[in-house]
Amino acid sequence: MKKNYNYTRRKLYLPEYGRHIQEMVDSLLEIEDRTERTRQAKAVIAVMGNLNPLLRDTADFTHKLWDHLFIMSDFQLDVDSPYALPTRESVMVKPHPMPYPQSKISFKHYGKYVARLLKFLAHSDNAEGVRNAVDNIARYMRIKSFEYNLDHPNNEVIIKDIRTMSGNGIELDENALNLLRNDYKNNHQQHQSAKGAKRQQQKSKQKTQQRTHTAKNHHRNQQQGR
Repeated sequence: MKKNYNYTRRKLYLPEYGRHIQEMVDSLLEIEDRTERTRQAKAVIAVMGNLNPLLRDTADFTHKLWDHLFIMSDFQLDVDSPYALPTRESVMVKPHPMPYPQSKISFKHYGKYVARLLKFLAHSDNAEGVRNAVDNIARYMRIKSFEYNLDHPNNEVIIKDIRTMSGNGIELDENALNLLRNDYKNNHQQHQSAKGAKRQQQKSKQKTQQRTHTAKNHHRNQQQGR
């Protein structure tokens, strides 16, 4: 008995259609009459469409089936197609390689976009807009530094980092940083207070529910004792 394994068979151009469809396409190449070959190709297209009935309502579904038919024939099938015949170059287009970013991030805990923003602001002529933007960036840098180091950075560190990332184009006032630090601390304290109040309310609610449940059980036991 001769064994017939898949690895000894020919390669499938589109494995999702299976080997039987591939054999049907191969049989089309052996038909000499062009009219009969076209008629049989339409029958194969119908079978291919039945394999994916959920995709019939999609745009260009029939066009894709004809393209797949030519691909499985290795672009050798000569039939009257209702669509333009695809070419090997148009179907087997290789994607352009994408360059991998090689930029070095000097301050990883701030991210690369903070340095880009500061470099952009260093060349801006809108002094008021730059001041407001730098204030927000400094607040963001303080938050990220606290998340990374678990400690509030000194004003000198923030000022130095802003000066370095902006290429000595931006100087930040230390008094403004003090206001930002106090504002962040106040917001953080308010957030913690709100969380504590909410937690206390939940505990009080749980205690009230437990008391109500205990009273109901006590009343039920008294009724059963009577």
